[in-house]
Amino acid sequence: MSRISYYRVSTGDQSVEAQRHALGGGFDREFEDVGVSGAVRAEDRPGFAKLLQFVREGDTLYLYSIDRLGRDALDVQAMVRHLLDMGVTLDVRGLGVIGRGVGELVVAVLAQMADMERQRIKERCESGRAAARASLAVTGRTHKGKASLGRPTAADATEVAAWRKANAASIRQTGEHFGISKATVARYCGA
Repeated sequence: MSRISYYRVSTGDQSVEAQRHALGGGFDREFEDVGVSGAVRAEDRPGFAKLLQFVREGDTLYLYSIDRLGRDALDVQAMVRHLLDMGVTLDVRGLGVIGRGVGELVVAVLAQMADMERQRIKERCESGRAAARASLAVTGRTHKGKASLGRPTAADATEVAAWRKANAASIRQTGEHFGISKATVARYCGA
């Protein structure tokens, strides 16, 4: 009977340390996925896939919150049911042990809330992009004052490509001349 923890954060610049600290430690095994969206099914994440290979009947899986399993309500409920069918106990911080019946009902409600939040995040992002596009069309600047929707241009791509060709310069030399990265030069010059 192992005590197992699972942590997940959506972006690479986030850390699982807050989740680890909140759960208290003392686990036999810890699994994590860093930089993996909750929209990705749990079994398709590298860390969680390893967890599924390791976990056995009688083990207890500790989670910081139910949305660490995912943000799709049906996937979360299916994974909880799968783990319970395997004989694994789920212990969610703030909720306690999740079991059949009422525990599954609580998971269903929380999973629906996580799914709803995922939809709200998508809507907010699209709303921001729409506002930026509209402002850009009218004023030439986004609603946040940027000159374009995408990545800011480091230099004029046509000028960089022309200078490189005229001087028979390498990517490194061109980058140094314009003060831009080799990757940017390669992107601008199609090389």
